[in-house]
Amino acid sequence: MGGIAAFLARNWLLSRTQDSFSNGTIVAAARQLPFGTTLTDDNVEVIPWAAKTVPTGAFASKKELFKEGRRITLAAVEREEPILNSKITGPGQPASLSTLLVEQKRAITVRVDDVRGVAGFIQPNDSVDVVLIRSVSDSSSRRDYSDLLLQDVKVIAVDQIASERNDHPVVAKAVTLEVTPYEAQKISLATSVGHLSLILRKAGDSNVVADRRVTEADLGHSVVAAPPVSPPAPAARLPAPAEKPLVQKQPTSYAVVTVMRNLRTEDYNVFKEKIRGARADGETDGGDDASPVLPQQADQGISEGARPRASD
Repeated sequence: MGGIAAFLARNWLLSRTQDSFSNGTIVAAARQLPFGTTLTDDNVEVIPWAAKTVPTGAFASKKELFKEGRRITLAAVEREEPILNSKITGPGQPASLSTLLVEQKRAITVRVDDVRGVAGFIQPNDSVDVVLIRSVSDSSSRRDYSDLLLQDVKVIAVDQIASERNDHPVVAKAVTLEVTPYEAQKISLATSVGHLSLILRKAGDSNVVADRRVTEADLGHSVVAAPPVSPPAPAARLPAPAEKPLVQKQPTSYAVVTVMRNLRTEDYNVFKEKIRGARADGETDGGDDASPVLPQQADQGISEGARPRASD
């Protein structure tokens, strides 16, 4: 009895499976379709679909797929993989990079090399973290540090290749990322203040970690700072010049005597003692009626050091 029951159960399950296959269909790739392949009636096929639900964006028939115009693949599609609306262009649209962008997202390109690009192992549709490395210098030292700028960013192209199918890693020079407008602004500013590096994330890992700045002190050794620059010593104050003693000017010991000869005048410097002596002698001899000193008499009172000052 147990064997009969098992046989009947098996037949019932097979009949139910056949009914499901016969009732549901879905359009799938008839062969491997690389990025940018135009879908035609030859490279797609209709296969039975046993599940009660179909993937979002799937097509039940070729007529439904081609009714509004031609479509082009935006990603590589494997053989017998369902053709989904998210992996093909809209009716009549070209397979450009803009068609790969999600609503309200932007594309921005980051320059990389063999190190910052994870040695060429980053492929389209991978997710990466973006790290900013920069330096800050002041008058006494220089500090280097890194910040986790963005996390879980989708890669939509590597160089000019938007297809993720690549059997061998290729060292890329540029990686195009899908970001929000605000994130695009941050990347644009970061490229001018420092260097960007990409970190490849595990497929399906969307965990966002807390950002923590890493400095040279976190590398496990103390940072040798440049010795502080001491301010310049003040200039030695020079001693003030000694004040010269004031020399009182001796009063002039001579007078100027003007002598006129033949309508020509000459000035002579005559010691005052001689003049006073000559005047004293004149007063004694003549009293009030003494006549003034004549030129001849004045000449006799001129000392040996007398000299004419000017002549006219």
